Amino acid sequence: MATITDYEAAQIEKANATGRTPVVFIHGLWLLPSSWDRWAALFEESGYTALTPGWPDDPQTVDEAKADPEVFAHKSVGQVADHFGEVIETLEKKPALIGHSFGGLLAQILAGRGLAAASVAIDPAPFRGVLPLPVSALKSARPVLGNPANRNRAVPLTYEQFRFAFANAVSEDEAKELYSTFAVPASGVPIFQAATANLNPWTEAKVNSKSPDRGPLLVISGEKDHTVPWAIANAAYKKQARNDSVTEITEIPNRGHALTIDGGWREVADTALRFIKRFV
Repeated sequence: MATITDYEAAQIEKANATGRTPVVFIHGLWLLPSSWDRWAALFEESGYTALTPGWPDDPQTVDEAKADPEVFAHKSVGQVADHFGEVIETLEKKPALIGHSFGGLLAQILAGRGLAAASVAIDPAPFRGVLPLPVSALKSARPVLGNPANRNRAVPLTYEQFRFAFANAVSEDEAKELYSTFAVPASGVPIFQAATANLNPWTEAKVNSKSPDRGPLLVISGEKDHTVPWAIANAAYKKQARNDSVTEITEIPNRGHALTIDGGWREVADTALRFIKRFV
């Protein structure tokens, strides 16, 4: 089982000391917890206490990540979900969860375990039962799925791959800045798990969407996202909408998969914040 790092323990201690409602931010592949820094500051200013845990063994900085890329290899959806569950269970108040991409999938997994007061899944990676496979999503995943050996590797994206998968809706200059500032290698395992989820009844990439303890859920979709197009996000929403709790979906115009880190991040953050404020 993953252990809580000193960095995470400090955030937990602070959150419990404040008495405020915690908001746990969950990043996806090719990013680090620091990708949430501006979001965390906004939510702190709005009266919450923010936590940005890492995936197990995440380095603290992009430079550290690039110096030791293999630290990212072998991490599975189940291992990461259990790690975040461990963090959440040390909190004295049930948190809101906000996740992007595979973090959006993880937020839904954790909400299905009854660990969330409310959740926001932003361009969430698909889970078992989500069937659409748009061409752009397959192309975005090709850097990993194109070689079966990548399952056991840490896989970086070239700038051109990042431009297509993340930064297609921003200028060339901004795309280059985002790539140098945020992009790190990623475990190949989750991509293979998501790709085979509908063929594997025992997959870790599954969500208990019928859980009575799931809590309110908002799915946010970027209109121009190549990696998780509307068809995937909406299919997840439709499965989640069968839950008795509030389930909503919204589309942010003219935004790609980098919508949480690009120059328009505040619009997405404000959308998530408004939803969280309605319930916690």
